[in-house]
Amino acid sequence: MVDTSKRTKGRCSIINHYYSVTICTENRMQLFCDFDSSCLIMRELHFFSHSGNLKTICFSLMPDHLHWLFQLRNTDDLSKVIGQFKSITTIKLNRYLLSSGKIWQANFYDHKLRSDEDLLNQARYIVANPLRAGLVKSVGDYPFWNCVYLN
Repeated sequence: MVDTSKRTKGRCSIINHYYSVTICTENRMQLFCDFDSSCLIMRELHFFSHSGNLKTICFSLMPDHLHWLFQLRNTDDLSKVIGQFKSITTIKLNRYLLSSGKIWQANFYDHKLRSDEDLLNQARYIVANPLRAGLVKSVGDYPFWNCVYLN
C-alpha cells in the first residue's frame, strides 16, 4: 500500500481559490491515446465544470494523466470534487471500453495557487505540456486541451 500521508499533509481546500491538480491513470496506463476515450474524458470535464462546484481554467489530457487548473466554487472539499470526477469518469470509461476496474490512481497531486501571476504561469505550463512531452510540434496540433484564456 502506498503511503499517501505525504500527499495529503497540509492539503486545505478553500472556496474561490485556484488549484492545479494532476491525476494519473492506474499504473500510468496510456488510456488516452485512444481518440474516443479522450473525447469521453473531455466531455466529462466540460459537464463537471458546469456543475457549479468548480470553474475550469484550463486542462491538458495526456496519454496517462490529466493536468487540470480550476477554481473551487460551491464547495471547500477538493478531495471530494476530485473523487466525484474520478468515479464518474471511471464508470463511463469502463462502460465504453466494456471493462471494469480502476482507471485512476487512488490519489492526486494538488497545488493551491497564490497569485494571478501563478495562475497565468500554471495555465501556460499545462497548455504546453504536450509540447514538452514531444507529442506534437505545436500546441494547436494537440486536440485534448482547452484554456479559457484562448476562448
